[in-house]
Amino acid sequence: MATLFFDLDGTLIDSAVGITRCVAHAFEQMGEPVPDEATLRTWIGPSLRVSFAPILKDDARVEQAVGHYLHRFEHHGWLEREVYPGIADVIESLHAAGHRLAVVTAKNEPHARKIIATLPFGHRFVEIVGATVDGRISHKPQLIAEALRRLGAEPAECTMIGDRRMDMEGAVHHGMRGIGVLWGFGSEDELRTAGASALAAAPADLQRLLA
Repeated sequence: MATLFFDLDGTLIDSAVGITRCVAHAFEQMGEPVPDEATLRTWIGPSLRVSFAPILKDDARVEQAVGHYLHRFEHHGWLEREVYPGIADVIESLHAAGHRLAVVTAKNEPHARKIIATLPFGHRFVEIVGATVDGRISHKPQLIAEALRRLGAEPAECTMIGDRRMDMEGAVHHGMRGIGVLWGFGSEDELRTAGASALAAAPADLQRLLA
């Protein structure tokens, strides 16, 4: 059976409230104008440093902003999320079918593990791979490479499942299949352009695509 890599934000959980509030908090603490809601939502997916850098334009200030974000996330943001309807049943079905499941996310790994541990299906994931706190490993190709290493898996036997272009670009980089999901934060056009092999309009579609 296949090894399935699931993105976290926008794929397993709707984390928009937690992430956007933490980004807004970081800007407030830095004395910077807070972007509008639509702009804040574009921060869901990329690594924090990639998103802060063009605005703050200084490595030291970027690190300060990341620190403010993580401080609020640690205390409040990680709880401000909901599991997408239907995803729990899909995870259980894929596990029952014999697939090996893992999480591969740009969220820092300690926070990802903390969140997954509270999900009713969290124990179905054999590994959780997230960004290093210092940002050394944070881009999807790097994260997928780390997941492949930890699991001793070959790209040909793996599928990356996610809602943003970074997920599909990471899959393409490693020559693996990428399935884009349309209930998250990326558009159909974004996912197709990034190289998605297939699209799932609803969680139940994953069972058909992975059969």
